[in-house]
Amino acid sequence: MSVFDDRKTDLEQHEFMMGLERGRLAVALDLLTDSLIMVGQHGVYCTSSRNPGKPALDLQAVISGMEGAKTLIQSVMEELRQQRDAARDAG
Repeated sequence: MSVFDDRKTDLEQHEFMMGLERGRLAVALDLLTDSLIMVGQHGVYCTSSRNPGKPALDLQAVISGMEGAKTLIQSVMEELRQQRDAARDAG
């Protein structure tokens, strides 16, 4: 089953409120946030042998990548918002 089927209600709601692009990005951001929470919870049990206060190195890499992806999505959403506002102000 695809993400479009799994998240149909969320996609429809966000696309209606924010437009197609921003709505899909918002749902992607929600998916990443949910995944980060799950990985973070898993990191409590899979700690680094060198530093027991931190998650294992592979989980640290996954968390870093997911946080980077969230930052990129947020920057695209902000850029789209600025473009929409500029177009609205111009016309």
